[in-house]
Amino acid sequence: MPSIRRYLYRKFSQKWHKFYTPSATLPAHTVDCPECGLRTEIPKLRQGQEASCPRCHHHLVRIEPEPYPVPLACAISALILMTLVYTLPFITVRMTGMFTRLTLPEMVYALLADDWGFLGLVMFALTFGAPVLFLLLCIYVYYGLLTNRTLPYFLTSTRLLTRLGEWIMVDVFFISMLVAYIKIKTVAMLTFGAAFWLMPFLALLLLRTAISVPSHWMYYQIHKHNGDRLFQAAPDTVCCTRCLYFRPRSEQNCGVCDSELFDRRPHSLNIAFNLLLAAMILYIPANLLPIMISENPMESEISTIMSGIIYMWNNGDKLIAAIIFSASVAVPTLKIISMLILLYSARFRLLLPINILSHQYRITEAIGRWSMIDIFVIIILMTTFHTPIARVTPGPAAIYFCIVVILTMLSAHFFDVRLLWDKHQQYKKAA
Repeated sequence: MPSIRRYLYRKFSQKWHKFYTPSATLPAHTVDCPECGLRTEIPKLRQGQEASCPRCHHHLVRIEPEPYPVPLACAISALILMTLVYTLPFITVRMTGMFTRLTLPEMVYALLADDWGFLGLVMFALTFGAPVLFLLLCIYVYYGLLTNRTLPYFLTSTRLLTRLGEWIMVDVFFISMLVAYIKIKTVAMLTFGAAFWLMPFLALLLLRTAISVPSHWMYYQIHKHNGDRLFQAAPDTVCCTRCLYFRPRSEQNCGVCDSELFDRRPHSLNIAFNLLLAAMILYIPANLLPIMISENPMESEISTIMSGIIYMWNNGDKLIAAIIFSASVAVPTLKIISMLILLYSARFRLLLPINILSHQYRITEAIGRWSMIDIFVIIILMTTFHTPIARVTPGPAAIYFCIVVILTMLSAHFFDVRLLWDKHQQYKKAA
């Protein structure tokens, strides 16, 4: 019996070693930092190890401690939770003459039925479409990696998988529900369903899945399996800013991840500024026009962003007023100002030390998605109160504000932060 146990343990250890140790490593190679452009030599990395840029400390490469089972387990668990969240009751609202029990699909349908298809598509895409597609692709890609198979459209699936993580906003929607609850409870009795209590766990699982999917490592595994040779640094190559592999300059799109290939993003400052300018123009009607119209048989109330904040503040909901002010006024305004500083610094002269500007860009890019809180609050209130007795309708400002959020996110995306470091290097040479 002991010999059988040793034999079984040895066979199990060999399989574990085969799948979880040698194949997970990354060989020593060279990358260009996508934030400051510094060429960095990456040593051989094993499971649980990572490397950052020595100049700007931007995260470059990492390998998940358990690179195969963790993403699969998280994705499958999140997909099961997603099924429950979108089929179980989300909220129940009771008030005089009204009883409403809603699931998340019914909330999307309510928006589409009331001719607010744009808001319905936004909610569907950010809270269901992108997460589900992300999870299915994660399972598909990691199943291929785990079983060492080349599946149909394997590389295309990986490319889409690495891009979808930025557009998952289940966590933002959950926080928006908490904000909406404070507003709803003053006029109605609200009871949370099972889907609401499962949503924070879903948000955490989605976040953990996204973290456990390092694109640089994934592309290496796929191309290694296909027998492709990934380029190292050479005079006639350029490092892709998304996958961090060197490709021939003759390629217009990266042969690894299919992103646009460039030393510096062409017309980066012009594109980023024009997107920001459009956001600034649309931000004016977003603040001046009604963002929400509340109606009942006795009265009708038209609210702008600021009037709604002032109303909540005067009625004692100071915390919620502060959250709405931060998400709907402070964050978009500060993001616009921040982008103006970054664009001016890259075009003319650095207004702040380069390390501060670099961190400023990271913060600006990261917080943009949280401006969607106000839009989600309106969506929740509208779908909750859509009867003749109590009705909430989005105003025209809701569309403008949603577009402003998207434009500012795109402005930060198209801004090539390496231009700031180029300007910094010019100053150092001049000195």
